[in-house]
Amino acid sequence: MSRIAKTPQPPYYAVIFASQQTKNDRGYGAMAEKMEELASQQKGFLGVESARDEGLGITVSYWESLEAIKNWKEHSAHQVAQDRGKKEWYQNFALRVCKVERDRFFEM
Repeated sequence: MSRIAKTPQPPYYAVIFASQQTKNDRGYGAMAEKMEELASQQKGFLGVESARDEGLGITVSYWESLEAIKNWKEHSAHQVAQDRGKKEWYQNFALRVCKVERDRFFEM
């Protein structure tokens, strides 16, 4: 089973969140799972891919529109997670929003 998100034909949008965590993991894993589940229930959500090693985490979520991204950003539970991330879990992070104009997939 592929862990690569199955997205529709472009155009659509990608939100790329890269982060370096602090040593404090109190509740991070549970919150990340909760946010992924909640995001998947939002109108306009298309999929998510995530990877983390000891120092760097990258999560890419896919959305139908900029409005869907804005609505997710402003979701009350997501705002709680964002605040905790800034106060407790992240040394630093970068967030990028991109329009996907072309994609290509390969499977064996």
